[in-house]
Formats: sequence, C-alpha cells, structure tokens
Amino acid sequence: MEGASFYYVRANLNHADRESRMSLTPRQQQIKDEFIAVRGTWGDAWEAALRLDPEFVAAYLKFSAVPWRKNHLDDKVKEFVSIAIDANATHMYLPGVRQHIAAALRLGATPAEIMEVLELSATLGIHAMNIGVPILVQVLEEKGMRTGPAPLSDEQERLKAEFTATRGYWHSFWDEMLELDPELFAAYTEFSSHPWHHGTLEPKVKEFIYIAFDTAATHLYVKGLKLHIENALGYGATAQEILEVMEIASVLGIHAVASAAPILAELAGSVDSL
Repeated sequence: MEGASFYYVRANLNHADRESRMSLTPRQQQIKDEFIAVRGTWGDAWEAALRLDPEFVAAYLKFSAVPWRKNHLDDKVKEFVSIAIDANATHMYLPGVRQHIAAALRLGATPAEIMEVLELSATLGIHAMNIGVPILVQVLEEKGMRTGPAPLSDEQERLKAEFTATRGYWHSFWDEMLELDPELFAAYTEFSSHPWHHGTLEPKVKEFIYIAFDTAATHLYVKGLKLHIENALGYGATAQEILEVMEIASVLGIHAVASAAPILAELAGSVDSL
C-alpha cells in the first residue's frame, strides 16, 4: 500500500462493508478501495461523501495524498502534525483527533509522545498576548501614557536568559510582555518549556508542531509561523519537510465535508422517503 502501508484498516470486511460493496457503483468502489489503500482509513463521513459526489472524493484523495506519496516526513511525524492541527484550540475537530491518535499509536508512537504534541499545541493561547500587548503599548504611546520601553530589572534579564536557553531563541514580540508583566512571562516560560524539559521529540519536530497550527487556516499566526520556520531550519529541517507540514495543514478545509456530508445524506434521505 502506498503512503499508509503500516495502517490498520478497521473493519473493512465486516457485514456492513459487504453490503456497501453491493450497493456501490464500480467507480465508487474503485475510489473507496484506492482511498483506503492510500490513506488507510474509511468511515461514515467518507461513505456519505462518496455516494453524494464520488469524483469530489477522488479529487480530494489526489490532493491529500501528495505528502503521503512524497514522504519527506516520517509517517509518525505526519500523524503528529495532523493531531496538532485537529486538536488545537482554533479547530478542535475531534473525529480527526481520534483518527490520527489511533494511527500514530499503530505506527509506534507512545502515549507520552502524543501527549507532548498536545502540550506543544496548548501554547497557542499565548498569541492573545503576542498580538494584544503590542497594540496596548501602541495605544498607551498614542495617548501619552508611555514614552518608551523601561530598562529590564535583573529578574527580568534572568527570565529572558532562561527562556532563551530553554527554547533556543528570543524574539522582539516577547520584549513588551516581559517588561509589562514579568510574572505572567515567568509562568508562561515554565508552562511552555515543560515539553522542552521533559519531552523526547527532537527539536525540529517540536517546531513542526508549532508550524502546523500557526499555518493552519483556523489560526494563521504569521509572526509565529515565520519564527518557527526559522527555528526548524536551524535545527536541521529541510524546506521539503516544512512544505509537507504545510501540505498536511492545507487539507483542513475538508472537515466541512466530513462534518456535514453525513447530515446531508441523512436529511436528503428523509426527504426522499416522504
């Protein structure tokens, strides 16, 4: 099997599947078989979409399979990227979370590794500060309530050095947060550094996780995306690996179909039965 040769395909030969095979057209069955071979999964959402518009499913398969055919990233890392995209706070597509966690476990990932992916993804919330604090500072300066940055205290300098040592970088968007609320910055440093102190994923993979949710259509945090691309390259990532992270993120829009096609199939069937 291409791309997902280590996947376990769930219950494809049970009674319900045999009934499905009898009711599908030859073209629909061809698309379904290829989908399972390439992506290693199937479910009610894809069954509904296949019956409603089989050629759309075929087009989506071709689109989504690109990173699985190129294989610059390890299959397990691809699943980590998918987990980060689906689980992050701006998307929370739980069927995808379940699917990709199961796939990662089948590929040999440990629960600790997957938990680390989730911990890295949980840092997304700090972008409220990354975006909000500079705007607060701008407004304060416009109103004459601030004339410029204050010198850092010894404790603030220590926090800056600790963050830089743990995370391997410093960016100017941390400056004003550190200046205005060092207590919050210290707490965030401890929180965000936990997987860096205790996790086992290599640094470039950690950066792939940040890239995944920053580039996803549900977030699009450009400053963080640029930073984490720079960090990943610094840790030895290739442009092709980073592109595959983005390619995996780029299929997120299919969740509109995966969520709604079964509802459409159900309601259309109810109308047809009247």
